[in-house]
Amino acid sequence: MIDLHTHTLFSDGELIPSELARRAKDIGYRAIAFTDHVDFSNMEFVIENVKKAVAGLEKYFGLYVFYGVEITHVPPELIKDAVLKAKELSAQVVVVHGESPVEPVAKGTNLAAIEAGCDILAHPGLINLKEAELAAEKGVYLEISARSGHSFTNGHVFRMARSAGAKYMLNTDTHSPHNLITKEFAGVVLKGCGMNDDEVSEAFLNSEEMLEKLLKRRYNEKNS
Repeated sequence: MIDLHTHTLFSDGELIPSELARRAKDIGYRAIAFTDHVDFSNMEFVIENVKKAVAGLEKYFGLYVFYGVEITHVPPELIKDAVLKAKELSAQVVVVHGESPVEPVAKGTNLAAIEAGCDILAHPGLINLKEAELAAEKGVYLEISARSGHSFTNGHVFRMARSAGAKYMLNTDTHSPHNLITKEFAGVVLKGCGMNDDEVSEAFLNSEEMLEKLLKRRYNEKNS
């Protein structure tokens, strides 16, 4: 299982990074990213502190661990600046909280996040085809969410991604220990939004592809 959208005590999650990584490893995870909720007020604090845990967890728990952010409820006009700041602060994964059907996210957030070139647009709700086409062009991955509520529009997100040729991947948006899932259950979630076996396999391949991108990015930064 590769899961690039989770939360720790550094935002509204229940676990410190060490316990979240250990629990993930215990149920078969290969990679996890800590992407706590941020805006301009706490971004530097979150990245600086979560970063401290990553190297040791990866070495001793035997899974890939990344530190990043989920830019959350930032006004659409400021999302580009937030994405740029996260990258300048060395965030390894930049997620933007999309227009979920269960939260009052500002209209225009999906488009602003895609235009800003985030890595993953989380639970993008009723994303339209034009936005999905731009995501395909910009290499932004559209999230299929395993989280209750955010998952209500998974079928629509998948149809838009498929129609536009955009990459799609599954993440859990974990906040509590019971939100972590096995790869087998991930397959159930993917099939639940209308995917056939080949499309489920493609979702997993897209996750592998994103993992490779993150590892290459980390290598290049370390050796630049």
